Amino acid sequence: MSSSPLNPAEIAREAFRRLATRRIAPTPDAYREIYNEIAGLALPAAPPAAPAPEPDPGAENVLSGFAYRLADTPGELAEFGTRLNRAVKQRDWDGYARTLSQLAEKHLRRHTHPVMALGVENAEAKLMRDLLSRTLSFAVAALLPAGSPLAGEAESLGAAVRTAHDEAALHEIGARLKELCYQIELKSGDSGEQQELLLRLFKLLLENVSELLDDDSWMRGQIAAVQDLISGPLDARALEDATRSLKDVIYKQGQLKTGIADVKSTMKNMMMTFIDRLGSVAASTGSYQEKIGGFSERIRAAANIEELNLVLEEVLRETRAVQAEALASRDRMLAAHQEVQEAEARIKDLEAKLQHMSELVREDQLTGSLNRRGLDDVFERESARADRRGTPLCVALLDLDNFKKLNDTYGHLAGDKALRHLVKVVKDTLRSMDVIARFGGEEFLILLPETTVEAASAAMVRVQRELTRHFFLHENEKMLITFSCGVALRRQNEDQAALMARADNAMYKAKTSGKNRVVIADS
Repeated sequence: MSSSPLNPAEIAREAFRRLATRRIAPTPDAYREIYNEIAGLALPAAPPAAPAPEPDPGAENVLSGFAYRLADTPGELAEFGTRLNRAVKQRDWDGYARTLSQLAEKHLRRHTHPVMALGVENAEAKLMRDLLSRTLSFAVAALLPAGSPLAGEAESLGAAVRTAHDEAALHEIGARLKELCYQIELKSGDSGEQQELLLRLFKLLLENVSELLDDDSWMRGQIAAVQDLISGPLDARALEDATRSLKDVIYKQGQLKTGIADVKSTMKNMMMTFIDRLGSVAASTGSYQEKIGGFSERIRAAANIEELNLVLEEVLRETRAVQAEALASRDRMLAAHQEVQEAEARIKDLEAKLQHMSELVREDQLTGSLNRRGLDDVFERESARADRRGTPLCVALLDLDNFKKLNDTYGHLAGDKALRHLVKVVKDTLRSMDVIARFGGEEFLILLPETTVEAASAAMVRVQRELTRHFFLHENEKMLITFSCGVALRRQNEDQAALMARADNAMYKAKTSGKNRVVIADS
């Protein structure tokens, strides 16, 4: 028996349990004896001839309270509660005992946990029920393919656990859970083998592609990053980060493809121009040669200087025409060549950008937090997940207090260090699933998935306390940095702009009401 005192309601419940366990008729005297035994009260020794003691009013009140509580219980137990109430009002303790005995026979002895059968579930059982329900609905369902029958069965079992309150329902849930585990085991075995084969194939493909690339190829860095990623234990967030970093590369690849097509088109036009000009020159030269042959005959047949001068003028005129045609062809060829060079310069610029993008991720280079584009990707993912699961998603928009004064007094270098210090404290204090992004200047936005607005507010207060414990040091001088914060709970299907606007309004209230505060936005 526990050394801590029990209240009358707990003593009454334990008394009923012991009456049922010991198979003692639940008469008022028997109940009072068990009640006093649990409460540690000594029974006074009564002489045999003394009249029976008056019923304990405390015990009578407990019996009455039990009857009223049972009457409020839904289902068949309410009828027993009504009968017990009637017996209490009539002070018919024999009738109360008979009704209680029937209740014990029908319900208490049939169930393993009699208190649960009476509709009273202890805190440990309720906690285990909630944990099992959440595990099935969220954890197990999330690990299974979305939309699959197994995921649907896991969510259905989670809901059934939440509402199961009798032995038959628990037996049914146990059988379904056993079958689900068996099916998951079969599926996981097949999926594991398929995943291993796919990883081997992917590694082989990457090795072959890597061998085909030049040492200075911009793609080599991306392939090396993916190879390192799949060589170790796979992490969902690392895969998501790698995917985000490759999106820009894919976008640049599209631009590069367009640029290459432009260069090919320009080269094709240049070659066509060259051939056209070459044909024109050839035609002009052939015509010129024919005319020169005719001019030779006319020169030999010339009778005087005047005829000879006329022939020479025509020769010069035709020569200048051929020369002009050649110069025009040269100019056109030079222009086409210039276009090819400009296109090649564009290709080199795109390749340089691709090589640079292969080394960048969606992070703010100063603080190591996500940048705006990285935030957009994470918000899209987490908001879709929240809508799908019906779980809360909160954002916290915070702004460093008196940051301009800090910059003006100690310089921008100190301001940059303060921002990095803030991000480090946030990451060390919050959960790994929470994401911090630099929203602009000294403003940061934190995404808190599966978090109520009260819990999100408490988390930000916890960050404020950690900032007071871990001082920011600049040139060995301790500085206390604080922030004002607005916390908002995302509404169903609310877009990012609307959610940020509400968080920004709450943050402004925190600023204007004294700073170093956390304000919850209107829901």
